Formats: sequence, structure tokens, C-alpha cells
Amino acid sequence: MDKIRIGITHGDLNGIGYEIILKAFADAEMSNLCVPIVYGSPRAAIYYRKNLNLTTNFKSITSATEAEAGMLNMVVCIEDEVKIDVGQPTEEAGKAALVSLQRAVADCKAGLIDAIVTAPINKSTIHSDAFPFSGHTEYFEKEFGSVGDALMMLVSPAMRVALVTTHVALKDVASAITAERVERCLMQLRKALKRDFLISTPRIAVLGLNPHCGDNGLIGQEEQQVIVPAMQSAISKGVQCFGPYPADGFFGAGMYNEFDAVLAMYHDQGLAPFKALARDEGVNFTAGLSVVRTSPGHGTAYDIAGRGIADENPLRQAVYAAIDIVRNRRSVDAASANPLKIEPVERRERPRRDNAEFAE
Repeated sequence: MDKIRIGITHGDLNGIGYEIILKAFADAEMSNLCVPIVYGSPRAAIYYRKNLNLTTNFKSITSATEAEAGMLNMVVCIEDEVKIDVGQPTEEAGKAALVSLQRAVADCKAGLIDAIVTAPINKSTIHSDAFPFSGHTEYFEKEFGSVGDALMMLVSPAMRVALVTTHVALKDVASAITAERVERCLMQLRKALKRDFLISTPRIAVLGLNPHCGDNGLIGQEEQQVIVPAMQSAISKGVQCFGPYPADGFFGAGMYNEFDAVLAMYHDQGLAPFKALARDEGVNFTAGLSVVRTSPGHGTAYDIAGRGIADENPLRQAVYAAIDIVRNRRSVDAASANPLKIEPVERRERPRRDNAEFAE
């Protein structure tokens, strides 16, 4: 099998993006698992390699078609010298992050890479007329799907958590949660668990929105009026979902171990316990799209940028996850590409048998 080609965006130049990329691929085994193609700036990579006393080598190329197996490749997206202000959010870093992202997306659409792993960006510095999004998830939805297609999932060996709402102000969360949206997320999550993670009959836990799931309407009606009806509709369509559960008791009692995934209503409800339990193995996966996109489950980490102490394992896990999901999709798609045509019994042509065949 040809090695999977993983495109890696360099993220924010002033964060830990280059440090974790160079550290992760210092291990030659990483380049043996896939063909890594970084979209970035060789000068920025050399700057961090020198200042952090790293020894990772890479090959500068002009196109992903020139990428070679067994080494770290870098498509030169930024030829001019860029100003690096370690640990500081800058407009220049935001523009560089967007250039890298746009080039990787273009190559993915052209079939030159099989998946994209994104290093962390600063949402405020990258935000512009060319990037009017609140994060990677919304951007990838625009480029590879339609509104409502993308489902933000956090994945680790400990658990999988998906979100009904993502980068939404807390004051707007309740109004953003509708029965249609919850049901759509349940259907998307079920599909992702089956195709991307090869779970034949996934069990999904659904969290409530209000404390104590509203206490039967005493401190909120969303569970009774929105979440439960959405679950009932999804169940009628074959989704095995259970709940809603109060988030504090659910995670506190370790109930997540009994399910294949958890559907949380808003960002911090799902991500706070996930990050506490997943530690350095958490991966952000954008489900529901034609492209496989993963990312480390952390941000730019300006506070430790340039100090040489950033942990590369989350990026390594994001690469592993991208490889696994691409393989799983190919396996499922190949198995279902030419299904056997099954006709009703009454239409089947029964073979004629000669009674002599059964004579002794």
C-alpha cells in the first residue's frame, strides 16, 4: 500500500508549531509511517531548529508532487524572510498561518495529500476578510462541506467527545441548541464512529445543558423540550443514544467508560473534562467532511514558546489519528463499493435440478 501523504500546516509562527513539528519528526519512524509534507517557511524552521538546538532535517520543495518518502518534506509557502516574535500574537504571523492553511487545502482538493494535520493558530490574528471564521472547524466546513456538516470531535484512548456547539459565546449557547441540531449531530457522530473508527454499533451518551439536567424543568426546559425529543427522533432512525446525563455526575462517576462517544452541548462542557483526562494524547478531529483533518488538542502555547519544553506527543497523536482514519475510511469504502445485489425471494431464479443427481 502506498504511504499516506499527510499535509501539516505550520500554524502560528510565534507559538510552538515548529518546535513540535521538528521534535515529532526527529524520530525517523514517523517518516516511515507516512509521507509528511509541511506547508511553511524554511527560514522559520531553521530559526527554531537553531535556537532550540534541534537536529531534524527537512527537504525544501516547491510542490507536494516532489515529496519523498522517508523524510520530512516542506512545501515553501513563504519565501521571504518573516519576522518572528516568539510568544507574541502578531498580524504577520496570522497572515503566514493563513497562507500555509490555504496551500494545504488547495493541495488536498487536488488530491496531492490524503489528510491535513493543523498546528495551532491564534484565532484573533488570523481573522480577516479572507478568514472570517471562529476557528479551523468552521473554515474546513466552508471548504469541504456545507453549513452544519462539520462535527468537532476530541479523541483519545480514554474517550471521544463531540460538540453540538463549538466556538459560541456562552450567552448564546442555549438559543443555538435546537432539536434539529442535536439530532443532526447524533446522526453525524454515529456515522463517524462507524466509518472513521470502525465501531459497528456505537453507543452514544448525551449530556444535558442545565445543571442536574434542569431538575425536571425547575432550572431549565431545554432537556425536556429540545434534547429528549431530538434523541427520540434519532433513536427511531437507528441511533443508540442514552441520557441526557448531568455533566458533573457523568464524568465524576467515570460513566464515559461505558460509551463509545459523548455528545456535549457546548465547548467547555466537553473539553474541560476531556483535556483533564486525555492529557497529552488528545486529538481534535473534524468529522463529517470529505477531508480528514486532525490537530493537537492544545493552542499556540505562547507562554512556553521558544523555551524548548513543548511536548510533541499531541502532534504525533494527531498524525497517528489522521493515518488511522484515512485507512479506516478506505477499508469501509472498499468493502461497500460493490455490494451484492439481493433480490426478494419470490424474484430469485431457482436452479433446476435433475432428479437423477439424487439417485443412489
